[in-house]
Amino acid sequence: MSEKVNKEKKFDVVQFLVNNALIILIIASAVFVGIQNPRFFSMANIKNLLANTSVRMVIALGISGVLIMRNNDLSAGRQVGLAGCICATLLQRMDYSGKVYPNMEPMNMWVVCILVMIGFALTIGLINGLVVSKLHVPAFIGSYGMQTIVYGIALIYTGAQPIGGLIPEYTNWAAGSFLNIQLIPNLAVVTAIVMLVMWFLYNHTPYGKKMYAIGGNPDAAEVSGINTTRMTIISYMIAASLFALAGFMLGAKAGGTSSNLANGYELFAIAGCTIGGVSVNGGTGKVSGILMGVLVFEILKIEMTFLGIDTAWTYIVQGIVIVVAIALDIRKYIAKK
Repeated sequence: MSEKVNKEKKFDVVQFLVNNALIILIIASAVFVGIQNPRFFSMANIKNLLANTSVRMVIALGISGVLIMRNNDLSAGRQVGLAGCICATLLQRMDYSGKVYPNMEPMNMWVVCILVMIGFALTIGLINGLVVSKLHVPAFIGSYGMQTIVYGIALIYTGAQPIGGLIPEYTNWAAGSFLNIQLIPNLAVVTAIVMLVMWFLYNHTPYGKKMYAIGGNPDAAEVSGINTTRMTIISYMIAASLFALAGFMLGAKAGGTSSNLANGYELFAIAGCTIGGVSVNGGTGKVSGILMGVLVFEILKIEMTFLGIDTAWTYIVQGIVIVVAIALDIRKYIAKK
């Protein structure tokens, strides 16, 4: 009997190491880079890591609910870009020569943020949800179509021109620190609030229970009385609102926007979610795991920068990580069946 228990314990350790291989390798490599270059663990680099992770974490949180319910949203990056462009045009200085709306005073930045979030949830999120749930278009195809549409709208809206001249209140907020504590960027505080809200939503509300039930077995969830159509629409609306928030944050952080802002970010968000335990096959995922996944992905990029690796190779390594993350997720899914 004791031998059997020991074997099961050893098997669990091996499984843990295999399932979390990417996280372990990236953390180990971070220690190596830190030993080689002490600046890797400097306050400035840690703050930069937190600021970059903050925006990507909001995007990942948005896409996580959709993934947990066995759907996807490839339009996430383009939604972030369009939201950033809209926010920027409403927050340009009056004396800026290239002002999109020359006679309009810049609005309050938080009013802009809330209005854009609501607008995205009610339009793009609602349309995505209806296309997937009512028209029964596969989420991959439907969201890819929305990706192209949103990009076209961004090109028309901006005239394919970059948008600058943002009010200092907006850009200074993104560059600032919470209560002047240098290690805590304002962006990280917003993300922490979003994480708490999403953690509560996923773990302590009927929505969260239904979301996991649908992801685990959509047919059984529907038979049990869960309105899967309504839940799908809500998940896409929540995602769209968070993509809009990420666009607001990224526009402020970058100090300007363009129609190509956040291009491809959806793939990094999906990879971060998958590394953090959100299965593309639905039914599983935690906010804490998503944070870990996004963090290690961001750490990987910074490591390669400190090692002086060419940008082209950086893309190659990131692509490999995405493929490996999905492969490990599928492996875990097959092992459970």
